[in-house]
Amino acid sequence: MNYKVLTLNKISKKGLRLLPDNFEVGDNIENPDAILVRSANLHDMEIPRSVKFIGRAGAGVNNIPLEKCAEAGIVVCNTPGANANAVKEIVAAGLLLASRKLNDGIAWAKTLPDQDVDVAKAIEKGKSQFAGPELAGKKLGIVGLGAIGVLVANMAVDLGMRVYGYDPYISIENAWGLSRKVKRAKSLEGVFANCDYVTLHLPYMEETKNIVNEDLLSQAKDLRLLNFARGGLVDNAALKTALEDGRVAVYVTDFPNEETLALPNTINVPHLGASTPESEENCAVMAVQEMIDYLTEGNIVHSVNYPDVDMGRMDNVGRITICHHNVPNMIAQVTTILANDNINISDMTNKNRGNFAYTMIDVDSPIGAKVKEDLYKIKGVTRVRILK
Repeated sequence: MNYKVLTLNKISKKGLRLLPDNFEVGDNIENPDAILVRSANLHDMEIPRSVKFIGRAGAGVNNIPLEKCAEAGIVVCNTPGANANAVKEIVAAGLLLASRKLNDGIAWAKTLPDQDVDVAKAIEKGKSQFAGPELAGKKLGIVGLGAIGVLVANMAVDLGMRVYGYDPYISIENAWGLSRKVKRAKSLEGVFANCDYVTLHLPYMEETKNIVNEDLLSQAKDLRLLNFARGGLVDNAALKTALEDGRVAVYVTDFPNEETLALPNTINVPHLGASTPESEENCAVMAVQEMIDYLTEGNIVHSVNYPDVDMGRMDNVGRITICHHNVPNMIAQVTTILANDNINISDMTNKNRGNFAYTMIDVDSPIGAKVKEDLYKIKGVTRVRILK
């Protein structure tokens, strides 16, 4: 079977080179089976019905209409952890920028040649205005202990910081990777009240919109706040007040907008967190691998709108995959249709994620053309694929 892949952004060639010969890829593909995207906005795009998979070469999926895709039976996957090291390193830079007034000092030094002064003497005389605290021994609160948050926490421990992590939903895998020196914070209020630095590492969604608000910032005392996660996590109006009255000493963000550019004591980094060649390659490789596995084998890895399901490679006559609503009696209706067509099931799995579910069925009997048509007649089925 041949597959067509539409790229909406520049995707690293290291990832695209992994595509088998039966994959056609380009930025002007009609009726694609899959889309690979980085930052392009898909909310206003008329996504073709032929699309079965969207791969986001990166972690954030704000640019993709997840619910709309789920309703259309389009599996959307991202690449968590692929850019984690790149973000970890820029957070290290953010901590230093927030502490040591490097930006101000460098900008001031550039003005000296125009002042007709002895530069060396002027620097020795004026450098004290840019003094700032060291990181060692300071308290760092990390909100969100995913792939990036864990790396940041462990790095901060190595820098000699006293690290407190807050994440009620931390995965077992990430917990295993966390340094034993990281202490558990029981509340966001405690993090903001007790820490000298706070860095955000959580996704943007309705539940996290403006999660850093007036209530949290009222707890802060001379806080240095970093946001290398997502725009929209911080209430800019509340932040402005906190910066003006000194509760927040410095704000460092990788997501500037008109409001943050006008804030005092704010360092606006132009969204450089994952802007490394290594990160772009890692994201592309992971997204392409996820796409190949889904299109050819039906397996779902790192989905953000359907459950992850993996039944390995096909060893039987065929495999049926069904995207559907998570409703009662779905499996019974599916198996009845297969039984009526004398199809024997050799293996099956069904998992759900919120309102949507995914069923994979391996069979050792030939699959007639009418089966797919009958499965689509079941109310709540959004996509049926027959893989042979």
